[in-house]
Amino acid sequence: MWRLRADRLRADVGDPGPGELRPSATPSGFVRASRRIGTEALPVTRRHIEKLMVDYNLISQLDDTRDELDSVLADLSADSGLLDMESMLKPESDNLKAGTLLKGRIVGRAGDDVVVDVGLKSEGVIPHGEWDDKSAIDIGDVVDVWLDTIESDSGLIVLSKRKADRLLNWQRIVETKNEGDTVRGRVMRKIKGGLLVDIGYPVFLPASQVDIRRPGDIGEFIGREIEAKILKIDAERKNIVISRRKLIEEERTTAKENLLRNIEVGQVRRGLVKNIAEFGAFVDLGGIDGLLHITDMSWDRIGHPSELLRIDDEIEIKVLSVDKDKEKVALGLKQLKESPWEHIEERYPVNTRVKGEVVNIVPYGAFVKLEPGVEGLVHISEMSWTRRINHPSEMLHEGQPVEVMVLEINKGKQEISLGLKQTEVNPWTQVAAKYPPNTRIRGRVRNLTNYGAFVEVEEGIDGLLHVSDMSWTKKISHPQEMLQKGDEVECVVLKVEEDKQRIALGLKQLHEDPWLRAVPENYIPGQIVEGTVTKITNFGVFVELEQDLEGLLHVSELADHKVEDPHEVVKIGDKLQVKILRVDPQERKIGLSKKRAEWSAEHDTYASEPVRPRRGGLQSPGSEPMDLITGVPFVSPAPSGGEGDDAEADE
Repeated sequence: MWRLRADRLRADVGDPGPGELRPSATPSGFVRASRRIGTEALPVTRRHIEKLMVDYNLISQLDDTRDELDSVLADLSADSGLLDMESMLKPESDNLKAGTLLKGRIVGRAGDDVVVDVGLKSEGVIPHGEWDDKSAIDIGDVVDVWLDTIESDSGLIVLSKRKADRLLNWQRIVETKNEGDTVRGRVMRKIKGGLLVDIGYPVFLPASQVDIRRPGDIGEFIGREIEAKILKIDAERKNIVISRRKLIEEERTTAKENLLRNIEVGQVRRGLVKNIAEFGAFVDLGGIDGLLHITDMSWDRIGHPSELLRIDDEIEIKVLSVDKDKEKVALGLKQLKESPWEHIEERYPVNTRVKGEVVNIVPYGAFVKLEPGVEGLVHISEMSWTRRINHPSEMLHEGQPVEVMVLEINKGKQEISLGLKQTEVNPWTQVAAKYPPNTRIRGRVRNLTNYGAFVEVEEGIDGLLHVSDMSWTKKISHPQEMLQKGDEVECVVLKVEEDKQRIALGLKQLHEDPWLRAVPENYIPGQIVEGTVTKITNFGVFVELEQDLEGLLHVSELADHKVEDPHEVVKIGDKLQVKILRVDPQERKIGLSKKRAEWSAEHDTYASEPVRPRRGGLQSPGSEPMDLITGVPFVSPAPSGGEGDDAEADE
């Protein structure tokens, strides 16, 4: 805000307060008012009023840097800052004193000093370093100087050209520039909160106003020539605040409007890389930053955008999409070249072998680079015919050269399916020849499931031993009743399905089915045998005749009287004498009778011969005597538990 002398405004505008323009003052009052700096007077016009409309919220945020700024300016200015302008600019010829602006003539050189005559009793000296262009020091030239000391210890007058220049530049700036005007200068150095910029007079550029996006290190601007907008001129404190960001934003607003009117999808434009992120790069098209996504940078795989681009690179890009409402532009770099997927089927026909390099490993497979921009996937299921692979890294590693077979191409999705195992002979094509049915093999139980056990026939090839093929006589609920994981077991190959890559194995087939000969030959209807009660149901009792062989004693064959509950007659674990009623090898069933065994015993009691069990018809003791059978001489494949057909007595 302009600070004016109250006594010079009261007459035209009224009393606005302590030296400040009152917001409610009328424009006409401002037009009539004038501000004086030194001996010059400038009218305050409507343009000045508009220039005063600055962002005071922003300026208020800069207060915490004022003390340091004042200190810096004090060091750069004459003595303790710039003194009263009028007293400095008004030469007092009769009584010159230190702190006065004078004109002098260069009269000579003395070493590194320039001798200047200012009309006093003796000449003054100025270090030649105060001239930016030392070649411009010519004897006879008239220069503005600052009277530093009238008489130093050496008896000379000490003068300063630099302080005079800054004083005059300050005067020139405040007379010709207003808040909102554009100035140009060179960045001198960093100070607290920003940069010091020389526009003829040192001014403050806050760090937040250096650029639209705050740079990581504002020190990179030191020594650069920049343009900026004046945010604030503080005549009382003799400092100026500028903003490069504000100037850029205004320029970008104009450029953005221009760009949005002319930009179209498919255009090729030039832009400047402004920022780089993991997902892509932002490119300044001149008013709008477009996004160049990492996937649109190259047809080849890249890990990070910095592999291709650097900040401030000027590049040519293609416009992929434009959203004028949201002011968003999507850009592409790879689209400037032909896609490598064009004519892909001609270069990589299906079922041909190709060479490539593994570039990425993922849990479900490995990506193989065939050429820049063309990669195919070897799925984990296509890596080996026989090995059980939990992770692709067990077979491949990044950077490994491999030979693969092209299985399928989807040009629209830019996908190629590759196979690694297809470059080798499929061992399953030889399994049928190596393991024909009825071949005995030995293998390790690799895994157990509810329905069976997987037995390793050879490395990578497993056969299934189903629960139904584990025992002829025992009903098995789970494979662990017979086998454990890791057991070595001998099996018989039952069937090989090459197309489904399956081998069916059998354990019980190692021995003859006892129901073919052993059971029918050793358990004959009419025979009385001894067994143990293993299970009681409402329809009868299961009796174990020997290990893994049971017969059913129906409830109607328990006693002569009607039995409502079999538990009233027998208990689990009871030893019983029973008579064989029938043997059915097809159904694998043996029918038993307790009451008929008792009838035979009673008949033998009344006979003159000793009591002996007999074999023969169901209703008579029979005519062929034989001993009591307590065991059956046939081979049982493995220990197990009973024949379990419920409620199936056909009596």
